[in-house]
Amino acid sequence: MQKLRGFTLVELIVVVLLVAILSAYAASRFLGVSSFSAFAAQDQAISIIRQIQVSRMQSNLSDVALQTNSYYVLAVQPGCLGSVAACALNQDDSRSDVLRGNQLSFSSSVVLTNQRIQFDLLGNPKNEAASGVTITISAPGSSAAVCINTQGYVARGNCL
Repeated sequence: MQKLRGFTLVELIVVVLLVAILSAYAASRFLGVSSFSAFAAQDQAISIIRQIQVSRMQSNLSDVALQTNSYYVLAVQPGCLGSVAACALNQDDSRSDVLRGNQLSFSSSVVLTNQRIQFDLLGNPKNEAASGVTITISAPGSSAAVCINTQGYVARGNCL
């Protein structure tokens, strides 16, 4: 008796389902936040703010040296949220520290010098943002807020 080689119907269906799930996940990664709501961009904004904050805490740069290194300063511009260096470049696909969207806009609850938020070596916001700042993310039909409190904690919602 000869053994038959090949896949069973169950194995074939399982493989097709796995490929479909993986392709749906991969497609969502390629779309980015440009076509989503402000709430979808909120988590990415929190991640970017924390990344810049932690990088600043690990940098151990003096305040004078920080003036020339824009990787550790958060920019809150109408069309860009991220490090000052990343917002100045148009290489969003290759950077993890910038958030832009076709219909996203960003604003802060306080007037910031040069639209920037600096952190000290403990991760606390400095200067105008020292008393806490709310960053509002706006998109057509939705808006979301991110709070950076006085101790540097970054969370969803408005600062109290």
